[in-house]
Amino acid sequence: MNSIHNKVAIDLSVFHRIDINLYPLFIAVYEQKSISKAAQILCISQSAASHALQRLRQHLQDDLFSRAGSKMLPTPFAEQIYPAIKNALFTIQNISMQKQRFEPSMVQSLKIAVHDEIEPMIFPKLVQHFQGLNLEIQFFSSKLDRKTLVTDLVTQQIDFVIDLEQNFGEKIQFQKLVQDQFVVCTQQPEMTEQFYLAAPHIGVSSRRTGVLVEDIYLNRKQLSRQIFLRCQHYSTALQILLQNPQSVLTIPQNLLSHLQVSTTLNIFAVPVDLPLITLGMYWHKDLEGNSRHQFLRSEITKIFT
Repeated sequence: MNSIHNKVAIDLSVFHRIDINLYPLFIAVYEQKSISKAAQILCISQSAASHALQRLRQHLQDDLFSRAGSKMLPTPFAEQIYPAIKNALFTIQNISMQKQRFEPSMVQSLKIAVHDEIEPMIFPKLVQHFQGLNLEIQFFSSKLDRKTLVTDLVTQQIDFVIDLEQNFGEKIQFQKLVQDQFVVCTQQPEMTEQFYLAAPHIGVSSRRTGVLVEDIYLNRKQLSRQIFLRCQHYSTALQILLQNPQSVLTIPQNLLSHLQVSTTLNIFAVPVDLPLITLGMYWHKDLEGNSRHQFLRSEITKIFT
């Protein structure tokens, strides 16, 4: 490898014409498809970002991005150079951080994207744990958006996502934190498989459309249920259960323990065999060796083990 590098001469004289600060902007605009969002990430004004992008266009002699509605889409040349620029910036970043000694006191913020139903299960424990380490950390909880999850992680707008286990691609790493099981909540005095499948169900999801997790498992068993209401929050579903004595709500047990449950409601095991639910944290693979990130991952894991 060294012999290959030695045969390739680097013309050091050209570097006085290169402003390396323009390249993080290129990466941010490429991944965000927005100059304003890129400016926010880099903590500069939108005007400064626009002027910097114009300088990079002139230097590389290509438009790099063209506007399509509200999005900035890359040109073929921008798509071609994106991997090389990103790899070069990661190399520079890793070299710069290699000799820096990491101290937990250097952590100033912790940004996590989480579904608002799961937030009460996670954040009280998380804040208590880090405060117990006497660290002055500012905590940020943001609403989970699975459509932008990968981009938000790679651009470090968030440190971690906490969500149900699923596949977000080879660049996104996952670690299990909590396992939960579904239970049934209803006014009915008993619960059988026959009644469960025939009863009117309340489904809970923040998505407008799409099959619920429970129904994915039921469909695999060639079973189905009737959902008469689909709402966004389990707290809403619990109130509607009180108005509909025949209705049924399937809900994760740990999540139910963080909600107010009327004494008129009964809790049963699901009469159909459903698998455990795995909840965990996601992060971008490129941060695997980052000392700050390693520390945060280790401490979050301790909270739930």
